[in-house]
Amino acid sequence: MAVPPGAVWTKACVALRNELGEGAFGSWVAQAALREVDGGALVLVTQTGIARDWIRRNAWRRISELWAQHDPQGRLLELKSRFELDSEAAAAPAPAQVSAKPAAPPVGGQTAAPVIHSDSTRAARPSGLQDRFTLDSFVTGPSNEFAFAVARRVASWADGHFNPVLFHGPYGFGKTHLLNAVAAEATRAAPDKKVVYLTAERFLSTFVRALMDKQTAAFKDELRTADLLLIDDVHFIGGKQSSQEELFHTLMALMAEGRRVVLTADRPPSALTEVDARLRSHLSAGLVCGIEPADRSLRLGILERKLQLLARQHDFRRTATARPEVLEFLADRFTDSVRELEGALNTLVARLSEGVCTLTLDEAQAILRPHLRGGEKRVTVDDIQKATAEHFGLKQADLISERRNRAIARPRQAAMWLAKQLTTRSLPDIGRRFGGRDHTTVLHAVRRIEELKAADPQLTRDLETLTRKLRG
Repeated sequence: MAVPPGAVWTKACVALRNELGEGAFGSWVAQAALREVDGGALVLVTQTGIARDWIRRNAWRRISELWAQHDPQGRLLELKSRFELDSEAAAAPAPAQVSAKPAAPPVGGQTAAPVIHSDSTRAARPSGLQDRFTLDSFVTGPSNEFAFAVARRVASWADGHFNPVLFHGPYGFGKTHLLNAVAAEATRAAPDKKVVYLTAERFLSTFVRALMDKQTAAFKDELRTADLLLIDDVHFIGGKQSSQEELFHTLMALMAEGRRVVLTADRPPSALTEVDARLRSHLSAGLVCGIEPADRSLRLGILERKLQLLARQHDFRRTATARPEVLEFLADRFTDSVRELEGALNTLVARLSEGVCTLTLDEAQAILRPHLRGGEKRVTVDDIQKATAEHFGLKQADLISERRNRAIARPRQAAMWLAKQLTTRSLPDIGRRFGGRDHTTVLHAVRRIEELKAADPQLTRDLETLTRKLRG
């Protein structure tokens, strides 16, 4: 007798719950449903693409093993998101694109770098690009607007360009986004030109393979015939002498012919001490564009844009907005990297799909608590009171006293705001720790500080200073 697919999945879930733990299983696997589609194919359907990707990375191999173990009929199980499955049902197959030129010969058994061929209709995209990284999806602010303007100019093939262009800044603040966006837009704007995009790691590994296979001539020709060469994370080749030498000569050859070069690094050229001095000098001689960490307003803008993209991706039926206090919590808690910031929002959407639009602050804090960095300093209300009192030249006792003069009331409100942002304490609990005040007093303080921040730059700086100090 055939075993129903649902019974097979139920048995697999029993094992998965024990192996993954209740938290991971409940957050990701339990939300998925088994569906039989046209033709009898069996698909494990997740509510979001993020949940699908998590299962694929962390549990799919084990799910496949358990499925095969409990299904005597040996039926195939696929994994897809709900939106992906619905889109496939409605989509028509796209016509194949045939390149007008043969591909470049392989270097050591693999293509040295993505080649851009043109035909009568469009250019092929460089391989390795991430579609989500476009100029339109890049959110600008004071910390990155100059770099963005330069990127847009390079992508449009404008005359009078600087060469090379180097974008530098901390990890997770948009360098890779800009480089991907430039490659894609430059390809679209000039289909007849050759655009090559690769990471420094790819440059290094392909060059080493070419040396081993005695194919360095083909490797050099592949890169030095590019109209636009883009290399991400160039600092990666620091200390690797032969690779630095090859990159140096590649840059010299390209620039001598007026071809364009754009690179990224985690530091300005002067700080790339492990990079060869000649290469470092030429990186400095072009246009060096720093990207600073995003300020609070930019982080909020990124969250709003990201939520709109996720809403389209996951087919939200409601307006793609979230409660302001939730977005502000994310913007204030995840300050070290835009990737971490987006990851926190991804986690909420993966758990709740469009329910994220009505999520309360307390619910968001509860969901994200297990995902916060384990090494992050735990901030207490007492820590906040001490730091705030010291910053404003008060005593800690002043903040919990009944005194209401402005010199004390405003720092007290700031401390309550910080307690709401940096701890998981409820409003009533925070009120009790500030001299037994009511939760409505704390709520008023939080809202008042939010209003004042928009009009008082000094208060904003005070809060950012205290936040950095408290987080260590």
